[in-house]
Amino acid sequence: MSTALTLQDTFRDVMASVCTPVSVVTAMADGDPHGTTVSAFASLSMTPPMVLVSLDRRSRLLAILRETGRFGLNVLGGDQSEIALTFARKAEDRFADVAWELEGGVPRLLGSGFVACEVESLVDGGDHVVVLGGVLSADPLAGAPLTYHARSFGTHARLT
Repeated sequence: MSTALTLQDTFRDVMASVCTPVSVVTAMADGDPHGTTVSAFASLSMTPPMVLVSLDRRSRLLAILRETGRFGLNVLGGDQSEIALTFARKAEDRFADVAWELEGGVPRLLGSGFVACEVESLVDGGDHVVVLGGVLSADPLAGAPLTYHARSFGTHARLT
């Protein structure tokens, strides 16, 4: 039996060495909030303001974004790791114990930085789909962001 690592194993290890910000992508469907934790998101353009997020092609949230054309990008703060875990789990009502409000037609998680977006286009990317979103409104995170590195949560600290 071979103990050699597969390309997927070594790629996963390389990606674990990259520090990424953590956010929750949210949307509304039939009057109900939906959301999932993602670490694959980034700013795309300043003129016009755009972001990109990557969602598993089998996700319910992606299907909702295809239908509604709107989503929220909630950039989590360093004290919101429990929220990240809540939205990463397979659960019926992820919003049950999370403070949120409707902003720009999509759920905003209180205490997070927030960007309301309109879906501009969807780009296939392997087992994921990259969602390009035009920014409708934005509100920055007040403190340090929640990050994910080496398979654990942390936050950013300025070098002195």
